Amino acid sequence: MGCTFLVAARGGSGNPTAGFEKVELTDGDFQVQSPFNVPESQRFQYRNGVRTFWVHRNDKPFNTATHTNPRSEVRLRGHDYSSGVWQFEGYGYIPSGTSGASVMQIHNQEGAAHSTVLMLHVYNGVLRFYSGAEVEPDIYNRWFRLNVVHNVRTSTVTVYVDGKHKFGTSVTPSDSYYFKFGVYMQHHDQSSCMESRWTNVTLYSKH
Repeated sequence: MGCTFLVAARGGSGNPTAGFEKVELTDGDFQVQSPFNVPESQRFQYRNGVRTFWVHRNDKPFNTATHTNPRSEVRLRGHDYSSGVWQFEGYGYIPSGTSGASVMQIHNQEGAAHSTVLMLHVYNGVLRFYSGAEVEPDIYNRWFRLNVVHNVRTSTVTVYVDGKHKFGTSVTPSDSYYFKFGVYMQHHDQSSCMESRWTNVTLYSKH
């Protein structure tokens, strides 16, 4: 199953969710998107509360109508938003060797001029804002707590790793947004297999 079998302990500190209200999620809110030409179970597994995603560099897109890169992701549906302050929280694990993949994103509504306002890519053990600013220098082979805060009114995003502020920037506004996580191959420095694991994924909001 997956690309590797490494295991590490979960960790975390700090509380970026203070002052936020938890959004109730159901299993049906976790919509899996995976390569159309293989069974979902060959690219995604949900066991003991952990969602494991993996794709190979030569996989197909998630449907026949798109020419996008291979992905094995969850799209959190039923909780698109267009106002307020929203926060994604999850405990992630990226095994060594995974490179050239987005592991979490804030997606704009379909048909927007730009697809996303935030993507967190992994390149050779470094978590980055797209292919640019370093967010976390040593992300491999450990559970980390990720919190991503999106303030719609101020068009800003802020990223916390293990409760510590790591990155913030202004973003281009759109009409509405939703969260995704998993693995989505990017355009350079890709490994032959890309994997991430997630547990305790939660959304928060305040208005």
